[in-house]
Amino acid sequence: MTGKISSWRAVWLAMRSWRTASVSLLSFSSGLPLGLVWIAIPTWLARADVDIKIIGLFTLAQAPWSFKFLWSPLLDRYSLPALPFGRKLGWTLFWQIGLLIATLLLGGVATHPDAIWIIGALTFAIAFASASQDIVVDAYAVEVLRPEEQGVAVGARTALYRAAMFVSGGAAITLAGLWSWPVVFVLIALLYLPFMLVTALAPRPELDQTSAPMSLRAAVWEPFVSFLTKARALEILAFVVLYKLADNLAGALVRPFLVQIGYNDFDVGIATATIGLFATLLGTLLGGVLTTSMGLGHALWVFGILQIASNFGYVLIADIGVDRPLMYGAMAFESLTSGMGTGAFGVLLLRMTQKQFSATQYALFSSLFALPRILAGPVTGLTVDAMGWHDFFILTMVIGIPGMVLLQRFSPLGVRDPDMEVLATGHGLPITRRALALRALLGGVLGTALATFVAALLGAFRHLRAAPQESFDLWTPLAALVAPQGVVGWMELVGILLFGALMALTTAASAAAKARNRRR
Repeated sequence: MTGKISSWRAVWLAMRSWRTASVSLLSFSSGLPLGLVWIAIPTWLARADVDIKIIGLFTLAQAPWSFKFLWSPLLDRYSLPALPFGRKLGWTLFWQIGLLIATLLLGGVATHPDAIWIIGALTFAIAFASASQDIVVDAYAVEVLRPEEQGVAVGARTALYRAAMFVSGGAAITLAGLWSWPVVFVLIALLYLPFMLVTALAPRPELDQTSAPMSLRAAVWEPFVSFLTKARALEILAFVVLYKLADNLAGALVRPFLVQIGYNDFDVGIATATIGLFATLLGTLLGGVLTTSMGLGHALWVFGILQIASNFGYVLIADIGVDRPLMYGAMAFESLTSGMGTGAFGVLLLRMTQKQFSATQYALFSSLFALPRILAGPVTGLTVDAMGWHDFFILTMVIGIPGMVLLQRFSPLGVRDPDMEVLATGHGLPITRRALALRALLGGVLGTALATFVAALLGAFRHLRAAPQESFDLWTPLAALVAPQGVVGWMELVGILLFGALMALTTAASAAAKARNRRR
């Protein structure tokens, strides 16, 4: 009983902490440009009768969020001496000022939607500054939060991040109908001012200036090597990819599933945009709080099992058909458990990240976390077509099991808090630079080949889903990758090459980590 009381006291103290409040409020600042770029700007252009093909190109502005790990080492290595707030807070204020200026300029051209090149440049500038702000705010959370504050902070910051997306997205669209888009853009820009004050007043991390990598090589290379010296590091990375896989697979087709079963647009809108949204926010907050009281290990197990079990509600809907109480209840429970899993998982990412490389490692971990959402869409449609809805949702539950098996490897059932600082014993021999280069080359070639095959396979699946009467064709999308056409094709090729480079770096770093452990 004493431990339980102390756990809930830790929750209360975390809620009162200025560190928790600062991280949470800065997450609201991070969410504002996301809603602007993803929702508000495309809607504004559509209502201004801009060509839909041009609007489609604006989706490329989402690229900085996908590739933000590329420049995250720079934010670990360098500081801004002109801003006396430390590395991460200094960079946070810098990007907030950039977002303020770019959004004000967007408001200035909002009466001229035909100035599409200027609007495109400003949109991309906002996206880049936003992704960079995400990097440093996440890194700041890693550095400043104490372990007992992480759960509450993760829940609060996720909720505020989504709330900010709603303000700059859905609410902005509504206000634009009442006033005008220039006024709305200016108001969104002014919202950064109070959060710039939060940045200036936020507590400094205990580990700041002295923790900066001494060279750019150390900022790029050491985050990999240092993490891979941990026991079961590769298994932990696989767990990062698999933990939310069942949830992502089920969530990818919820809307078309409900429509095909027979629910009308009103029911689907209430279930997904209202019940689902608020249940997810509540789940994230609960997940963060309960992770603090239960311990990270217990929370990952409980929420992971609940995430898998929640998909059974969709199995019942597939069997029974239209039953509104059942549908609303199933959606609420699945969204709630998904949010709880996200809350616990956010704490895991914080615990995994080393403070010295907070920007680089967290950016990589969050990119891995997003990978299942990217891969889920093209595959799920064909799976449903082949199996039917009932068997598909059963399959998603089965697919969730490997993630729990991996969890048992580094956080056995019954362990309250897994030790993320444990180093591997290592069995490798000291490795030469030549051997390291060969490992990197092999990893890069295999990674590039794998990424190419997966991209071509997903392209073939998308085509087959759009034209089911045609035969499966893998060679056409493969040829399109080798000889890209248009901006989207080149972005896909760049993504493949970046994945290959990342695999090369990871392979070499893994070999170096084994050698380092051996020398210990």
